[in-house]
Amino acid sequence: MPMDNTAVKKRGPAAIFALCPAAHVIVLLGGGLIALFFALRHNGALMQTLSERFVQPLHHALARLTAHLPFSLAECLYAFVIGGTIVYIIFEAAMLISRPERLRRFYRLCMRLAALVLGVYALFCLLWGVYYYGDDFIARSGLPSGEITSEDLELVTLYFAELLNEYSTQVPRDEAGLCRTDRQAVLKYSPQLFRALVREYPCLDGPEVPAKAMFFSRVMSIIDYTGFFCPFTAEANVNADFPEALFAATVAHELSHQRGVAKEQEANFVAVLASLADGDADYCYSACMLAYIHLGNALAGVDPAALQMIYHGLNASVQADLTEHNAYWERFETPVQTVTNTVYEGFLQSYEQTLGLRSYGACVDLLVNYYADAARVRFASAASDESK
Repeated sequence: MPMDNTAVKKRGPAAIFALCPAAHVIVLLGGGLIALFFALRHNGALMQTLSERFVQPLHHALARLTAHLPFSLAECLYAFVIGGTIVYIIFEAAMLISRPERLRRFYRLCMRLAALVLGVYALFCLLWGVYYYGDDFIARSGLPSGEITSEDLELVTLYFAELLNEYSTQVPRDEAGLCRTDRQAVLKYSPQLFRALVREYPCLDGPEVPAKAMFFSRVMSIIDYTGFFCPFTAEANVNADFPEALFAATVAHELSHQRGVAKEQEANFVAVLASLADGDADYCYSACMLAYIHLGNALAGVDPAALQMIYHGLNASVQADLTEHNAYWERFETPVQTVTNTVYEGFLQSYEQTLGLRSYGACVDLLVNYYADAARVRFASAASDESK
């Protein structure tokens, strides 16, 4: 008699694979791509070629495409994936309790979750990780980034303090004297922010598309994020809940990521550079505040008395904005923020960004090296005017 094929049951590895074929394929492909990335990531020429020939053109195309959406596609995708995963885990947990074949169900659950994690991380390595190992902005721009002296650090901190005082009178304020920049106006202006800087540094060329405010901005504050660039949709996303004084600088920072500046310290520096090169008052004030905070934090560890003197030279409006900024973020100093910071620091270090979260402060070297000469000229002119 001919054998009844329906009675034949798969055994061994074939039976295990048949439990969730797609998940097994994704795990194998994702794991292989991740392993290949970590094996080849120190091949600078390869990483640079991938960045220039594949990742950046893809991001530019995606940015132009997603710019037509009035909302953040990235935020929708993340919300769907996170929400869907939670619902799926709850459903499967209920099935494990109430249905037979618990071992098979548990295995499928684990494999599908592994496929999700490895698949997303593999794409992240390809669409963002390669930037960390190609030429960074310093290499592409030729800007100096050497050691700085404490004298120059103090000088440039004072320089940005004076710029803060100047631009503070040019931004909208409420009855209490606090900065109340129109966030929608800032976002609407954002596509043209890099025009002036691109003429000086063509490596920053990219699509002129706006950054997007996030719907779940308060959630982002809870986990200590002011914004993020999504490499899967090429959107620059910004938290729209924290005080307005640093909002425009955050927009500039995320747009820097969109233009291929991966390292956080460089993205902060480029945000300041682009804003001051453009000249828009909202962006200039915000960028000067970003620079002052980083410079001031560095100076506090070198010469606290000098920082105190510079701080007392800030006008009342600037001091009020700094106070509001600090008070807002103090509200979110919770274990949740500690966990998210630890996770993100681990992420940065996995890409050999050995400064971890402290890499945000490394932009100080770039700021001092770039603006020290301008500061000397400014204060020399001021001294000359006083002597007349």
